Amino acid sequence: MTLRRDESIIMVLWAVALAVSAVQPADVLTWAMEVAPVVIAAPLIWFSKDKFPLSRILLWCAFVHGLILILGGHYTYAEVPLGFWLQDIFGFERNPYDRIGHLAQGFIPALLTREILIRKTPLNPGKMMFVLSCAVPLAFSAFYELIEWWAALIMDQGAEQFLGTQGDPWDTQADMFMALIGAAVAQITLARMQDRQIGSFKS
Repeated sequence: MTLRRDESIIMVLWAVALAVSAVQPADVLTWAMEVAPVVIAAPLIWFSKDKFPLSRILLWCAFVHGLILILGGHYTYAEVPLGFWLQDIFGFERNPYDRIGHLAQGFIPALLTREILIRKTPLNPGKMMFVLSCAVPLAFSAFYELIEWWAALIMDQGAEQFLGTQGDPWDTQADMFMALIGAAVAQITLARMQDRQIGSFKS
């Protein structure tokens, strides 16, 4: 019941965040593409909650990831005020908000990969689990870069806001590296907690 209550809260908060972000976004098409993962993930989480409820740590990490996407969609990643604040505080050369987004793009999928492998395969936590839970998010991050490339070809001049490269020729490589860091950090910091919560499904 606790997880189901958490899922209900998350659905409501995501719906509110999406509604607010839809009010005068910087670019409507960019907003739609950036928030699309949340719109897809929400029903998947909701309708799978009985047969495959997510661990609490994964559920709330996914919620935070959704907020990162929604905020980036409203402003575009290069113009998010939080990023400018971080840029001023730490003296970055560019708005780093998109790096936060790609860090999350590795962090949350790594936890999701672990959860599926632990609960649906004979593979046990260990070195191979760690490698696979880094490899899957990294592959997803590379695929997302392909999506951005295809979007750029389709959108032509309107692609800059979606890509958010901010003039960095190594932006694609840096984004994938951030996803890899996120995947590793997620497992180092949260794997044990996730394992305990997964174990509670079997008790």
